[in-house]
Amino acid sequence: MNKKTALITGGASGIGKKTAIHLAEKGYHLVINYRTSESEALTLANHLTNCFGTKVITVQGDVAIKEDCIRIVNAARSAYPTVDVLVHNAGPYIHERKKMIDYSFEEWNYLLQGNLSAVFYLSKLIIPMMRLQKWGRIITLGFDRAETAPGWIYRSAFAAAKTGLASLTRTIAIEEAEFGITANMVCPGDIINEWKENNIEESIAALDGNDSIERQGTGEDIARVIAFLTDEKSDFITGSIIPVTGGVDVLGKVMKI
Repeated sequence: MNKKTALITGGASGIGKKTAIHLAEKGYHLVINYRTSESEALTLANHLTNCFGTKVITVQGDVAIKEDCIRIVNAARSAYPTVDVLVHNAGPYIHERKKMIDYSFEEWNYLLQGNLSAVFYLSKLIIPMMRLQKWGRIITLGFDRAETAPGWIYRSAFAAAKTGLASLTRTIAIEEAEFGITANMVCPGDIINEWKENNIEESIAALDGNDSIERQGTGEDIARVIAFLTDEKSDFITGSIIPVTGGVDVLGKVMKI
């Protein structure tokens, strides 16, 4: 295929890193955004260039900040003619279990800005480029059952942002369909940190001698779905909320804890 460019937010580690690897394998040039992981981003960029011959630039920026989103897109436009794929992987998350009234105003606003408003900022800047070429892919990340707007105890801000993002993703899909732009949300299951950069083969191997019938989800599981959605022939898939959970009721399990 002709070289296309993908911008991956939070692309230096975890699921973002696995996605960058898969898209580099597919021939994409890349813009890898990171917030604090500069060394990881530079190491990954060098690895992808050496292994796949793809051009990679790294751009520091906090997607929760509008000005940083503008700077990230400007850096991408300086390096490439256009941005063909936006993967919004970055999203702030507070691990501490807190009821809604225990969030500070600053925490609440930061979670909503980083998980919801950032997609508006980046999409507003990138969609005009996609419209000109009549082609584009926007992929957001959610959580299990986000499209049903469930309540999620101790995760009020994150859940509110992601359920809003599910609606926004579907709205973009409808509004931009005439321009050949698709928008979909991928909802990972409960993938623990140490498995976010692992491969499916490693997960299968870990089952050896284990009585569990459920293998651990990996970053590769999510990256494969994202890469599939970027394909030329995936244009019939848009406005979809796609769970990648291994068939596990992730939110249900969380509620029982």
